[in-house]
Amino acid sequence: MATTREQAVDRVREAAQRVAESHGLTIFDLQFRRESIGWVLRVMVDRPWDVSKGPEQPGDAVGIGDCQKVSHDLSALLDVEDDLGAALDKAYTLEVSSPGLDRPLRSEDDYRRFTGRLAKIVTSAPVDGQTSFSGRITGVDEGSVLLAEGRRTHRVPVAAVKRARLDVEF
Repeated sequence: MATTREQAVDRVREAAQRVAESHGLTIFDLQFRRESIGWVLRVMVDRPWDVSKGPEQPGDAVGIGDCQKVSHDLSALLDVEDDLGAALDKAYTLEVSSPGLDRPLRSEDDYRRFTGRLAKIVTSAPVDGQTSFSGRITGVDEGSVLLAEGRRTHRVPVAAVKRARLDVEF
């Protein structure tokens, strides 16, 4: 059975999802944790992605205006619905942001979405003798992400990925 805090966070996540959807967005992640400044409710919003569209284009990214709208509406909702904001049982700071330029990659769809972009991948066990990979995502094939590094293409099983992030390009 979930603890009271976990239940409260789940309720806030549901409310945040409703707010995000009203702006054409989705919740990428939601965290409620103690940090050096106190308790922080961190909500990361993302734009839904349709596999049929192909790789993400620059105009598909979440902007500051999107984050401001969600922050404003979610803050109002948490203030108005007494049982919702109070359920967290702590004073907190609300932060709404996008996953960022170096966003985590979590699924095969993420690798498809960001085909053509640079990424860093760390595996939980060695793949062809290494656990750290860096290169350009060239696609996904039979449960493996294809990562081009110079002339070599690594085939990294998605199931073996411990963590993966986009690498920032300038």
